[in-house]
Amino acid sequence: MTSPLRQRMQEDLQLHGYAKKTQIAYVQAVSQLAEYYHRSPDKISAEELRQYFLHLVKEKKASSSALKIALCGIKFFYERTLQREWAIMDLIRPPREHKLPVVLGREEIRGVLKQIRKPYYRICLTLIYVCGLRLREGVQMKVDQIDGSRKMVHIRCGKGWKDRYVPLPAEMLVMLRHHWLTHRNPIWLFPALSGPGQSAMDGTGVEKAFTLARDECGIRKHATVHTLRHSYATHLLEEGVDLRVIQMYLGHSSPSTTAIYTHMTTDLQQRTSQTIEQLMAGLWE
Repeated sequence: MTSPLRQRMQEDLQLHGYAKKTQIAYVQAVSQLAEYYHRSPDKISAEELRQYFLHLVKEKKASSSALKIALCGIKFFYERTLQREWAIMDLIRPPREHKLPVVLGREEIRGVLKQIRKPYYRICLTLIYVCGLRLREGVQMKVDQIDGSRKMVHIRCGKGWKDRYVPLPAEMLVMLRHHWLTHRNPIWLFPALSGPGQSAMDGTGVEKAFTLARDECGIRKHATVHTLRHSYATHLLEEGVDLRVIQMYLGHSSPSTTAIYTHMTTDLQQRTSQTIEQLMAGLWE
């Protein structure tokens, strides 16, 4: 994709309020289309688009998520940036995936957090878990988002540009205050580790620290930093917190999104297993 077109698409994505990560993924999707045909994407026909998506499905065996990103990025480019309406875009329907998230037990999480050597990363990951945050929400936390008197965290412009409040445990508040005294940055709770501290810490180091600690603990689950958020929701549900409250804390728009955690609770699974055992008792006598 030529620089003027790329710049125009990036500006359009910014105007529509897409997150930086989404902007990069969508631009990359169009760039891959242009590379496939060795031609500027504004010169590609509707039939060539059709053949490209057949290539992704039949030859590359692209996953549902990869197809979705490609479709959304290319659709945005043609319909928003180029102002073209093509019926082929409505024909493509990536299959929906219904995967259950990975969840760590409470002792597993304690073990991973204790294994992280750098306090900087350990405190950030602890905050992510005890408040059910996304990685970006954790590393880009600002000092004025912490309401110490109410013991709440104000999440600003989360996914979908939605604000929300999340309870902050007293012990976590004390930990954050001690942590802030180590750098005294007036803006960022976790300022960049290098430079003048005018920007937030990059999430890459946090992810690497988590992965290393997970492996050192011998955990074979494919757990990531986002797993802490899934575990937070599941553990709250196990303790009897109402699903609607958890939905509010996570910032989910639909209760059906939060309801997936009902499949993950150990207590619920045990009670269900006991019920099934009672129902089936005597069938083999």
